[in-house]
Amino acid sequence: MLKEAKEMFYFGYDNYMKYAFPKDELDPIHCTGRGPDLENPSNVNINDVLGDFCLTLVDSLDSLAILGNSSEFKKAVKLVIEKVSFETDNTVQVFEANIRLLGGLLSAHLIITDVKQPFGDLVPENYNGELLDLAHDLATRLLPAFENTNTGIPHPRVNLRQGVPDDSKVETCTAGAGSLQLEFGILSRLIGDPVFEGVARRANHALWEHRSCHTGLLGNVINLQTGKWVGKLSGLGAGLDSFYEYLLKTYILFGEESDFIRFNETYHLIKQYMRRGRPDCNKGTGEHPLYVNVDMNTGATNVPWIDSLQVAFAGVQVLNGDIEEAICVHALYYAIWRLYSALPERFNWQKIAPEVYFYPLRPELIESTYMLYQATKNPFYLHVGRDILYNLNNFTKARCGYATIHNVLDKSLEDRMESFFLSETCKYLYLLFDKDNYLNSHADEYIFSTEGHIFPVNIKLRNKMWEQKDTSPKTNVKVNSFVISRPSNSSFGGCDVINEERQYFLPMQRRYFSQIYAALGLDD
Repeated sequence: MLKEAKEMFYFGYDNYMKYAFPKDELDPIHCTGRGPDLENPSNVNINDVLGDFCLTLVDSLDSLAILGNSSEFKKAVKLVIEKVSFETDNTVQVFEANIRLLGGLLSAHLIITDVKQPFGDLVPENYNGELLDLAHDLATRLLPAFENTNTGIPHPRVNLRQGVPDDSKVETCTAGAGSLQLEFGILSRLIGDPVFEGVARRANHALWEHRSCHTGLLGNVINLQTGKWVGKLSGLGAGLDSFYEYLLKTYILFGEESDFIRFNETYHLIKQYMRRGRPDCNKGTGEHPLYVNVDMNTGATNVPWIDSLQVAFAGVQVLNGDIEEAICVHALYYAIWRLYSALPERFNWQKIAPEVYFYPLRPELIESTYMLYQATKNPFYLHVGRDILYNLNNFTKARCGYATIHNVLDKSLEDRMESFFLSETCKYLYLLFDKDNYLNSHADEYIFSTEGHIFPVNIKLRNKMWEQKDTSPKTNVKVNSFVISRPSNSSFGGCDVINEERQYFLPMQRRYFSQIYAALGLDD
């Protein structure tokens, strides 16, 4: 499977470089490049992401490093330095620019400047911090989003040359406004400028201050001028997902106690209000847990659907040491995948049917599969990865890349391969099967961003240069202080490691999977 996973990445990457570069994306059916839709500025599905900045290449840099392709990584870095400019008259979404571009540039820069060079010799000749300079330039162009808002919550979009458009909406989603402090914080700590981390933290604080006084939950859409919630749906999927993820991950990376306090409170409330089913998900009672979308003020079920982004929460649960619950969350989504050989964007759990039919090659299921395998070493998750890999090759492989599934029922395709397919989907598949990869043997030394970019967990990124008065060496700093009890043979906190020799399921896990499969009309 490792060979097939590597071939999948290079089939997409090589064809992007051949047919699309320096455009942002590859159209894998017609083998052409795609940039922003200049004729239709309101086409936010395209223009929120694309902006004539070689997006797929920037997003793929650390994937090349993890695959150990030193020559191509150096070549790609050189091309990014030569070709990428953010001096463009394009309006992009702040969140997408942050996780895909800023994260990609920062990750590659940190890989290059790592004195250990654990992935091979990845230092380009005469490299002088140009990727960090590009990251600084981009983040500076995103700063106007935080200006002229009464709450400190940023505008959702900025023009990279002119700032916030005059017709900019004053509504933004919680994830878009509250998932910036990992990348902004890293940039601040690398260049010694507190502004970037400061505005991102101010936005998070504002969101936190506006949570429901009845339940403590946040909604999914807020007015950035009034602080009133426009969307009162609270859940784990689109519009909210990475907000929770970044509370935990920023604590892991930076050690700020407030992030961990907020995450713990939020995690408790999620279980209290969103979780349906028995407290112990592995009891063989016929009741399986389901995290539903609720009303932020009452906790009552809001809609009868879940979306594909929600499965990423299983990976967050792994990081939090809640392994059994992560197993159960993952099992539901894998069962849905088995129904359609893909994951529909929305699935109605009352009707047991898709509600939104497309699948844009999203990585969240394979991400959680990888995290659970790392935590348990249960070979079942290798079988899940094999199925995902087979289905992607069987149903999404096009003439020169991998294409979005337009309808999971008939497997019709759309001519688009988003950049996250190479930066996340292929990366997690490759890492799942590459047991000897440095990243897997040293997993507690890195954290993945919500776009799958790797950042080192080390003391350097815990130092705020602008606050340093005592220059004496810091000692006795426990980097992984989020781990309450971490077995020595586990890469993640609180994980009960399952030996390779055991069966694919423990008996209680098998009962739970049987319940899920029976409910969805599948054989166990």
